[in-house]
Amino acid sequence: MARIFITGSSDGLGLRSAQALAKRGHDVYLHARNAQRADDARAACPAAKDVFVADLTSIEETKGLAAQLNQAGPWDAIVHNAGLMHGVSHLRGKEGLPALFAVNTLAPYIVASLVTDPAPKRHVFLSSGMHHGGDASLHNIQSCTYSDSKFHNVLLAFWFARRLAPKGVLSNALTPGWVPTNMGGSSAPDDIDAAIDTYVLLAEGSGAAEGKTAGFWYQSRAGKSGGSGHETAYESSADDEARQNQLIETLEKISGVKPPQ
Repeated sequence: MARIFITGSSDGLGLRSAQALAKRGHDVYLHARNAQRADDARAACPAAKDVFVADLTSIEETKGLAAQLNQAGPWDAIVHNAGLMHGVSHLRGKEGLPALFAVNTLAPYIVASLVTDPAPKRHVFLSSGMHHGGDASLHNIQSCTYSDSKFHNVLLAFWFARRLAPKGVLSNALTPGWVPTNMGGSSAPDDIDAAIDTYVLLAEGSGAAEGKTAGFWYQSRAGKSGGSGHETAYESSADDEARQNQLIETLEKISGVKPPQ
């Protein structure tokens, strides 16, 4: 039995995966951005142990969430699932940062950097096949698109895999595919159950994912660098350690949060 925390788990794939993990006997903890969403999450997943509330568009609230997670730990896995996509270009957080950048890119960096007492055994960062369209130059990342942020998530997964390897921490990226959720739309063609199985696999560190780190996973299989598949391969530029370091340095400057040493 594992203790697993999932950001953005009041609906969508985060909620579905939490339900699946709870059904398998794990202690699952949810996250919602406000009290109403937290109530909805509790109703939808009554087997969850608790729900943490934090608005991830806010640096201070995200840091507060990390502090709560340190107090409530230790954790077997943290799944960085929260994400924004459509209709948010005008939204900004309490510190004035664009909401999409704050939630999709900055929040997982802050949580992974601050939840270190101890670090979880596994980090899972949610990416997407759309990362192929992301800007690998990392210029002006605060104005990033959804595709840019999903490229950032691969860089984060790979950087934390390198940095935390001496502590035995595993860190992987996951692409669920284009699945029928509120974000993906009802006509999305991919298998949502296969996506949930991949969440479970990586959160548990079981099966094909046992002992594996710095992978890009789709439908329970690790993809290849630079291959032709939209979901089954990832951009080879994400392997560039200098580019990974550049992202981390930029996020440290923006957030004031130092990465784990």
